[in-house]
Amino acid sequence: MALHLHPSPTPYALCNLLLSLSAAGDLPRGQQLHAHLLKSGHTPSSSPSSPLFILSTHLITLYSRCSLPLFSLRAFLDLPSPSSSSWSALISSLSRNSLPSLALLTFRRMLAAGLPPCDRTLPSAAKSLATISDPSASAALHSLALKFSLSPYNVFAASSLLDMYAKCGRLADARQLFDEIPERNVVSWSALIYGYAQFAGLEHEALHLFRAALQPGGCGVNDFTLSCIVRVCAAATLLELGSQVHSLCFKTAYDVSPFVGSSLVSLYSKCGLVDNAYQVFHEMPERNLGSWNAVLMASAQHGHSSLAFNRFQEMQRLCPHSPNFITFLCLLTVCSHAGLVSEGRQYFALMSNYGIEPNSEHYAAMVDILGRAGKLKEAIATIESMPVTPTESVWGALLTGCRLHGDMETAAYAADKVFDLGCEGSGAHMLLVNAYATAGRYAEAAEARKAMRDRGVRKETGLSWLELDQGKVHTFVSGDRSHSRMEEIYGVLEEVGKKMEAMGYVADTSWVGRDVDGEEKRRSVGYHSERLAIGLGLLAVAPPRPIRVMKNLRVCGDCHNAIKYLTKCTGRTVILRDNRRFHRFEDGICSCGDYW
Repeated sequence: MALHLHPSPTPYALCNLLLSLSAAGDLPRGQQLHAHLLKSGHTPSSSPSSPLFILSTHLITLYSRCSLPLFSLRAFLDLPSPSSSSWSALISSLSRNSLPSLALLTFRRMLAAGLPPCDRTLPSAAKSLATISDPSASAALHSLALKFSLSPYNVFAASSLLDMYAKCGRLADARQLFDEIPERNVVSWSALIYGYAQFAGLEHEALHLFRAALQPGGCGVNDFTLSCIVRVCAAATLLELGSQVHSLCFKTAYDVSPFVGSSLVSLYSKCGLVDNAYQVFHEMPERNLGSWNAVLMASAQHGHSSLAFNRFQEMQRLCPHSPNFITFLCLLTVCSHAGLVSEGRQYFALMSNYGIEPNSEHYAAMVDILGRAGKLKEAIATIESMPVTPTESVWGALLTGCRLHGDMETAAYAADKVFDLGCEGSGAHMLLVNAYATAGRYAEAAEARKAMRDRGVRKETGLSWLELDQGKVHTFVSGDRSHSRMEEIYGVLEEVGKKMEAMGYVADTSWVGRDVDGEEKRRSVGYHSERLAIGLGLLAVAPPRPIRVMKNLRVCGDCHNAIKYLTKCTGRTVILRDNRRFHRFEDGICSCGDYW
């Protein structure tokens, strides 16, 4: 639609019109107005005191809101004498439009021009440093803020610095600054909560701060705070607490936020309630790219391949944003879990249509698809074609495929590649040990264990846990005897075990990594941590509610088979999440189709 102007608009009318177009993100008419200003000589104004000078600043903001930061730069360069507001608008435009290095360069040029930082320019610089995660420069920016009395008494500047420290992983500095701010706002609280939420093991600190923010004297919460806490609950699979936060989101009307909605989708998916996740997604009034990625990942984790592909087609029609690297990682994960090789190749090739270069995670997913399908030579060729050095996850995916298909030579080759990278985790070591043990080559398995000890690598302890009423989490290790109800747990497992054997269950002791006698092998696999957790679930979770168990390692083949028999003879539903995906066991059948 063409822009119609009064024959002689006043400077204030032009400013108001430009502000309106900027707020609406109306680029076509904004550019028409820009052309009119240039033709009529209204811009650029040479005098910062002229009422017309502010038009140039508004033009910078217009292009910023239309995601055209280089047009903002062009409008800025047209100014003969930029003002502090012009510098602020440009730095903000570059920072908010994913050009952090250029934003910081502009900030330095502003300082070199003799203009001091203010509570508008410093937050943009802090945001840019947080994006590139530069800890040393973040301390220098804090020093500059102290020099010009912007911290800690200016809450806007101080909160931006706090957010910067949190995103750079400098939590001690973030906490110290938080304690120094005399009057905190919701941004201060949210930034520190986010900092604790992003690090494993610090979830309780995030939850403690969240509760404090809700108390009198706190500053309340916003959608960013709530989305952070929901992510904490999702990572720790705290369904009870996550549901309570969901209620708070609903009560405060923040449930309409796409950021909160995306976090809720992840919460219910990671807690095994994928239908709840789908319901949250369907009820979202506004969806961003993160929302679509969250529901795609939910479908991937739960093995709903057809639904995921249909959802991707729906996303291409309805979502204004193009798919990103996370979108395609979700789709490749779907293909891996379902054994869909041709579809995996298709989506891997489709990335180039959107200008996305596959990274190591995409290559790891593609190698996993090929390796699990037994196409080991093609998997190796894919690794050799990588434009970057293969990571531990890439070689680990090949190693997994070798274990599944009994290719010990290639498994040893892949393991050596992992060890050459200097990785300190036990994952590759244990994959190699299990590969040898599954093939009955116990001597090589013992040697692989010894090599692991010689490198000072300790096996990650297998843990399983379930959350019961009141949000209490019960955790088990293999052969655990520490739980207060352990006698009952072992008793119910022995009782159910007899029924399972009567139905034809036979323990698969090939999953025991040591060459010990048969009875010891049967005892070893019979009381793995997930079975103990399920035993407690049989006692404490009333039917027809499903028994939800989480596990930090991959479920072994014998436990997978045993749980199928258990659900068949008890009529219960078990939802088990291991470190790869969800398994829903019901009436003797697993949702993974025995492909995991």
